[in-house]
Amino acid sequence: MKLSFFATLDAVLRTGSLAGAAREMHVTPSAVSMQMKQLETHFGQPLFDRSGLSVRARPIALEIAETMRETLGRLESLRRRTGARVEGQVRLGVIETMQATLLPAAMVWLRAQHPALHVRPVRGRSVELLEAVKGGELDAAVVVQPSTGGSQRLLWHPVLHRELVLLAPPDAVEARAPALLKAHEWIRFDPETGTGRLAARWVRKHAPGARPTIDLQSVHAIVAMVSAGLGVSVVPEPDARTAQAHRVRIVRLGRDAPTLQVALVARPADADGRKLQALRDAMAAALVQAAGGARR
Repeated sequence: MKLSFFATLDAVLRTGSLAGAAREMHVTPSAVSMQMKQLETHFGQPLFDRSGLSVRARPIALEIAETMRETLGRLESLRRRTGARVEGQVRLGVIETMQATLLPAAMVWLRAQHPALHVRPVRGRSVELLEAVKGGELDAAVVVQPSTGGSQRLLWHPVLHRELVLLAPPDAVEARAPALLKAHEWIRFDPETGTGRLAARWVRKHAPGARPTIDLQSVHAIVAMVSAGLGVSVVPEPDARTAQAHRVRIVRLGRDAPTLQVALVARPADADGRKLQALRDAMAAALVQAAGGARR
């Protein structure tokens, strides 16, 4: 019996559904169902009540998960012991919006924790970086995960959610995003990216008369342009340092605000590699640092 099946069971119980576990474990719902049936065969009894519209965990499933949770955690701790040296080179693709926010803190953490691991960052758009990972030109990449979930040929590890907001000059008098888009020029985020297309769809829905006057690929450049009074823009919410460096108004887009899922993506063959695990740990450490900085 594979240990990963117990991790999948834990995911089913935590998310409340086979579909939720499939998203978390980066497999199909049918694969989750197959793993649960194999566990039921192994233990000789059903783990779920399937009589209703949804599956409900039986007490035995909860008992198995509780028993294995500590074991899996201890095994993972053994695997990550600092005595296991992580070394070599990692070719890491990074989208523009993450280069100044996530990458620096992650690199600092990696140099401190794994000094023999050398990361070579490569800049690009999500589509380009995904193709490079598939083709073996990159070992991993930090990209925007497609709303459809992304290619099942790749392993997706969620990193963070980012909400899109509207940036306006500090002296703009309009209160709401649609009014700001009607009253000011629209500085459009790169329409060739998934983020840019997501932002453009929101603008077309809420301010159909808005016309872009400038297209830019850099969020930092857009923030500077907005701060200078040259227009408004819908972009991923800037990090605290960028927002503090330039005087801009951040306007929330409301209930239907578009959100991005930023993910670390790699080939399934590398899923259990120490290098990839080091990257995951570095991303988590960078997010903790960013959250601490935002609270100060």
